[in-house]
Amino acid sequence: MNQHLTSPFLNSIGVAIKREDLIHPFVSGNKFRKLKYNLLQAKTENNETLLTFGGAFSNHIAAVAFAGKEKGFKTIGIIRGDELRDKISGNPTLSFAQNCGMQLEFISREEYRLKSEVSFLENLKQQFGDFYLIPEGGTNALAIKGCQEILTPEDAEFDYICCAIGTGGTISGIINSVLPHQKVLGFPALKGDFLKEEIRSFVHKDNWELITDYHFGGYGKVNEALVQFINAFYAENQIPLDPIYTGKMVFGVIDLIQKNYFPAESKILLIHTGGIQGIQGMNLKLRNKQLPTIDINV
Repeated sequence: MNQHLTSPFLNSIGVAIKREDLIHPFVSGNKFRKLKYNLLQAKTENNETLLTFGGAFSNHIAAVAFAGKEKGFKTIGIIRGDELRDKISGNPTLSFAQNCGMQLEFISREEYRLKSEVSFLENLKQQFGDFYLIPEGGTNALAIKGCQEILTPEDAEFDYICCAIGTGGTISGIINSVLPHQKVLGFPALKGDFLKEEIRSFVHKDNWELITDYHFGGYGKVNEALVQFINAFYAENQIPLDPIYTGKMVFGVIDLIQKNYFPAESKILLIHTGGIQGIQGMNLKLRNKQLPTIDINV
């Protein structure tokens, strides 16, 4: 569903947001898209266990835990940060995952960096037995296949398609499915543009660009300006934005409109990739720092 923003924008620019966050209450947005074909493949291979990776407030961990429970899989989450082992009850994401039946295994940050190494994965198989591996963030060829289904024929009217970037899977699927007259703008949640090569390995078009100025200090970093923007956007549009991904992307697009980045009368589609479950955890961090919190009813 595309929801058009009613506020007037500079130079008669039109903006709509694709409400992928409404797909599913717990497996929303790009997480639903990324898991769709991976779960089908796991069933085809007769795997009974899903194993994946994530951090303390990972949308992906929460989505895999719920999807696994719903589809009859055992789930294992390898969690970055062994100091979190005794803090599950105070972490809304991890407690949700555990309540969905996910087995949580906490490892050090040093070990976590080895998550793609063959020897590390072999050790996990010795520890847990056979499993279907879903990468951190869910990005692989099957995830991209799912993300290619985000755009629909009604989206042909738009000139620009904008989305946030974590691991690069969502934007890769979108790039593969856009029409020749459209341009895709990606807004990384991490510093730098190192994801370019990763994205290029999955796409066959060149009508895309990364906008790297709106990470707000890096992954998981927010400030008062971003929180105030998310709260104001919700008050005006009744659309919740997460602070890690979509909130930063929407902030960036509106800022670029004000800076005359887009031609007059451009039609822009923003992809809402979900992640609303992370707001509760982010508010815990903001309160600890005595900063304003995200005031959204979800």
